[in-house]
Parts: sequence; structure tokens; C-alpha cells
Amino acid sequence: MQFLIIHSVSSLNLTNEYLNHKCFLDQGIYNSGSEYEDSLNIILRSVRLGNYYKNGFMRTSIGREPAPDAVTVMFQCRGDSYGSKCRICADTAVAGFRRRCLRNKGGIIWYDQCFLWVSAIGEEMPINTNYKNIFSMYNPNNVRGDAKLFAKRVVDFFSELTLKVDKNTEVGSVVILYAEGKKKLGKNTLYAMVQCVELTIDCKSCLAWSIAKLFKNKDIKQGGRVLGSNCEVRYELYPFIRS
Repeated sequence: MQFLIIHSVSSLNLTNEYLNHKCFLDQGIYNSGSEYEDSLNIILRSVRLGNYYKNGFMRTSIGREPAPDAVTVMFQCRGDSYGSKCRICADTAVAGFRRRCLRNKGGIIWYDQCFLWVSAIGEEMPINTNYKNIFSMYNPNNVRGDAKLFAKRVVDFFSELTLKVDKNTEVGSVVILYAEGKKKLGKNTLYAMVQCVELTIDCKSCLAWSIAKLFKNKDIKQGGRVLGSNCEVRYELYPFIRS
């Protein structure tokens, strides 16, 4: 089995590249000098200065609903981004949210190495999967050769990684639901990763839904990813994960 590989000196893609955002318009806007703005400033400062970069995840709230100053944030770095790289992405995400969702009470913003979720409406714990805040991105190149067989091999490898996520690793008080790997496909190498937010009720179902979404189109791509507020999956025919 032989597939076309993308040759690129920048293929590692180890940046904090902006990917997408969504402002929660239904949550309304806040006024300058309001209680909500004060709470938002405090909680976003905690994202930038918090001591969570070893495990790359935080969720915290200020106030109680329906108080006008109630804010909840959730932030997560990709499993291979930690320490200073996670902190840099946190700074970038906070600045990006403020710029792109100016005065919005809530929203979500994704970068290559992390995402930030802000809401005036808290969620019950653990968190149900939200299929509204999900989007896909694809490598522009189609697979050459047996595309159906390629897709099956990718799905099978994702299944292997999903089983590894079930055997998660605990770092401090946080469970890391992340797995990555590579596998030979003929002369090429497949690279893939899966990750869930620690507080998601059913990580396996979220991953299965996202993996299926990758292959809904007939033209099978050499790479793709699905991102949301609960889980993330990605595959490529070039290395994109930090070792």
C-alpha cells in the first residue's frame, strides 16, 4: 500500500497558530465597569498566572448563578504541550478571546496547542459532551491509492489510541486523557493523537463521534482533525507531535 506524503520543512507545526473561535452570542454582552467584567478580569488573570502547567488543565468559577458576576472558565493544553509552551498558549488564548469576543460574556477559542472556554452559564459536573462547539479541519491533499483501506487503517489506529486513553495517567490531582502514536502504513508513517477533557462524562463516545466525523466525506484526506470543548482527534502523514 502506498500513499502520497507531504514534504515540508515546517511540517512539525509546533506553533500556537490560531485555528477557530466561537462567541456565545446567546449569553449576551457585558458593560464596561460591570461586576461581570471585574469577575472576568480576575478569572482570566488566573488562567495566565495559574500553577497548572505541569498537567495542562484548569477549570474554575467565580460567583454563583444567577448572580450577574458568575463566570466559569476551562482551559486545556494539548497533551504534548506543557510547561512554558502551555503557559505561552494560555497567554495567547486569553488575548485572542478578548480581541475576538470583545464584550461577549462567553465564547471558546482554539489554538494549535490549547483551547480556552469562557461562559456565564456553568455546567454540571462531570461535563456532558457538547456537540455544538465542534469543528473540523482537513489537510487539502487527497489520498492516492486505496482511500477506503487508508481510512480503515486510520480508524483502527484511532481505536488503539482510544484504548490507551482508557488507561489514563494521573498527574498530580488531574487525570490526563491523552494518547498519541505513530504506525507504518506501507512506505509511509501515520501519526495520530486523541485527547479528552478530564471532566467529560464519556470520553470514548466523544472520540468515536469525532473520528466518524473525520470520514463522512467521500474524498479521504491525508490528514484531518476534529476539535471541540470535550475532545480532540488528529491524524497526519507527517510528524506534528512533540516527542
